[in-house]
Amino acid sequence: MFRKLSYLFVFVSILISTTFFIFENEQSKKDEAVEVNNPIATEQEEPPSQISVEEMHLHEKIGQMLFVGVSGKSLTEAEKTLIRNNHVGGVILFKENLTSPEQAIQLINEIKELNQDNKAPLFIGVDQEGGRITRLPGNLVPLPSNQAIGEMNSIEYAYEVGTLLGKQVKAFGFNVNFAPVLDVNSNPNNPIIGDRAFGDKVEIVQELGIETMKGIEAEKIIPVIKHFPGHGDTSVDSHLELPTVNKSLKELKELELIPFEAAINEGADMVMIAHILLPKIDDTYPSSMSKKVITQMLRKELDFNGVVITDDMTMEAITDNYLIDQAAVESVKAGSDIIMVAHDDQKVVAVMNAIEKAVHKGEISEESINESVERILQVKDKYRVTDEKVRGQSVDELNKLTEKTLDKYKDCCK
Repeated sequence: MFRKLSYLFVFVSILISTTFFIFENEQSKKDEAVEVNNPIATEQEEPPSQISVEEMHLHEKIGQMLFVGVSGKSLTEAEKTLIRNNHVGGVILFKENLTSPEQAIQLINEIKELNQDNKAPLFIGVDQEGGRITRLPGNLVPLPSNQAIGEMNSIEYAYEVGTLLGKQVKAFGFNVNFAPVLDVNSNPNNPIIGDRAFGDKVEIVQELGIETMKGIEAEKIIPVIKHFPGHGDTSVDSHLELPTVNKSLKELKELELIPFEAAINEGADMVMIAHILLPKIDDTYPSSMSKKVITQMLRKELDFNGVVITDDMTMEAITDNYLIDQAAVESVKAGSDIIMVAHDDQKVVAVMNAIEKAVHKGEISEESINESVERILQVKDKYRVTDEKVRGQSVDELNKLTEKTLDKYKDCCK
C-alpha cells in the first residue's frame, strides 16, 4: 500500500511539473509574439542613422551646409572637386544643365558616383513647381501652375499634382523639390511670384499649398516650402535687387506667415528663406541674414525645428550689397543650416573657407554647426536619401500617368 502511494505521489509530481513547464513555455512564446507584433513598438522604432555628426571633421560638416550648382551640362574638374573633396551636402540643377532625359540621368549619376566615398549622401535638388517654373527635359506633359490649381480650389487636385511633381523629379534621380510656393500673391505688381502663387487669398494658399507638399512627400521626395517670410508683397525681383517689405511682425502674422505656420504644423521638413529687407523687423540685414527673422520668427515664433536653407546667395539682392562670403557667415550666425551658392565654384570655396575661419575665430560656435548638420542628416535619414544610381523612367510612361491624372479633373476646369 505504501509503495502504491509512493508511485502515485511521484506520478502527480511529474504531472504538475510537466504542466507548469508547458504553461511557462507557452506563455514565454506568447510574450515573445506580443513583443514582435506590438505595433506601438514598431512605430516608435527609429530608422538607423547613416552617419553621426561625431564621425565628421569640421571641413566635412561645413560641406554639408552647402547646396551648390554646376555651370554646364557636364561637370568641370573644379565642380568634381567640390563634391569629392569638399563634401558638399547638395547639388541643384537648372534648365540649362538638363538637355534630355538621358543626359540628365547621366549627369546626376555622375554626381552621385563622385560622392560614393563620402560619409553622407547628397541632396540633389531642382525647382519643379509646375506652370512656367519647370526644369526637367524631355517634353513632359506640362503640369498646371499654382494659380491654375488655386482657381480650381480642389484639395484632391492639389494633392495629385503634388504626387505628379514628386514622380517626375524622382524619375530623373532628384530627391529634393524646391516647391511648393507658399507666398500669398497680395501685390498685383509683383514681378516674380504672380502665377507661381496659389492665389491672393491666404486660405487657398494654405490649404492647397499643404496638399501639394503632402503629394510631393508621398513620393518620398523632400519638399521645400518657400519663400519665407513671404515674397508675395514685393515689387522687385530679388534676382536683380533687394526687395523691401514694410510690414511689422503683427502684420506678417495676419497674412504672409499663416501658410508657413500651417505647413510647419503639418510637418514641413525644409524651409527656404527669401532675400527680403523687412525694416520694421530688422533694418540692418535682409531676411536670409537676419537672426530676428530666422531664429526669432521662424524657429521660436513658428516653432520650426527642420532645415533652413537660403535662396541662392549669388542673386543680386545679396551680391550687390554684400561680399558673398561675409553674407554667408552672417546667415549661418542668424540660424541658416544650408547656404545655397548656385553659381560659381570659386564662390562656393570662398563661402566654405569663410565659415570655417569664423568657427576658428569663435564667431560661429562648432556646437551650432553640429546642430545644423544634425538637422540635415535627420532629413536625409527620414527620406532614405542615398547615392544609389537611377535608371530613369520612360517619358512616355510619365506622360501617360500625368494625362490620366489630369483628365480626371478636366470637367472641373471648364
